[in-house]
Amino acid sequence: MPAIFLDCTDDMAPLWQAVQRPGDPAVAVNMSPGQPADIPALLAGYDTCIDDHSYFDAATLSRCAGLRRIVFLGTGASSFIDVAAAERLGIAVDTIKGYGDTTVAEHTITLAMAAARGVARMDREIRAGQWRQIEGVQLSGKTLGIIGLGGIGREVARMANGLGMKVLAWNRTPVPDAAVPGAGAALDDVLGQSDILCLTLALTEATRGFLDGDRLARTKSGVIFVNTARADLVDNAALARLLASGHIRHAAIDVFSPEPPLPDDPLLSLPNVTLSAHAGFMTPEATMTMLRRALDIVTAAGIQR
Repeated sequence: MPAIFLDCTDDMAPLWQAVQRPGDPAVAVNMSPGQPADIPALLAGYDTCIDDHSYFDAATLSRCAGLRRIVFLGTGASSFIDVAAAERLGIAVDTIKGYGDTTVAEHTITLAMAAARGVARMDREIRAGQWRQIEGVQLSGKTLGIIGLGGIGREVARMANGLGMKVLAWNRTPVPDAAVPGAGAALDDVLGQSDILCLTLALTEATRGFLDGDRLARTKSGVIFVNTARADLVDNAALARLLASGHIRHAAIDVFSPEPPLPDDPLLSLPNVTLSAHAGFMTPEATMTMLRRALDIVTAAGIQR
């Protein structure tokens, strides 16, 4: 039975075409810039789908009678798919790791720099007719903490070292081959000593809410916090309170729950927050790598042409 790319976008379509090779399985393409309407009807006749941004709750999954595999374009499948329900229904969920490690790490460092120098705030004020020079933070010589030392975290560490920063890194499990100076630090040391704290931890049921109010309060006063991982790793209400109090100097956020954020999300109204629209992974290079790996998964799964 053939596969379907459930929600290809206009920007992604030419990249999808570019990565295809002779001998690849046939994959139908549904163009959908937002959440597709009536997903079970769209998936009728397909046992495998490639999913970029569509939500599969338990009720939707239960109505997809013939679905046997979802290839999620990225690592954070649990933000879009009820993985436990999929497992109960016998639907395999594949994720794609490592495709954008360098791209996301570059975005993490970009956000850290923008937050340290007040770039977004000065941009807003100049456009509003105000001229105010904001004193920034020099990164060289400062300590950058990393929570989550997977591929992205390692790339962030490499780039931070190149900027002359001291790196402290914590991971849930030992990473003996990380080759990162400062790897293996205690979590309290990372929280308490970091001038810039970068969250690059994978979201699982075990890590959901990991940076709760208590841990956020244990960060160094005046810390800059950067989240390019997942919003549900963080108690964002506590984060907003610590930003409002000034304990956290600035936050740079690429991820929200839900996406897009609701109009009353407190982070949207705080001046010491820099925002981007979950774009850390979005470069043609990373997207093409991700799409090619999705096709390889479909091929390996034995989808009939």
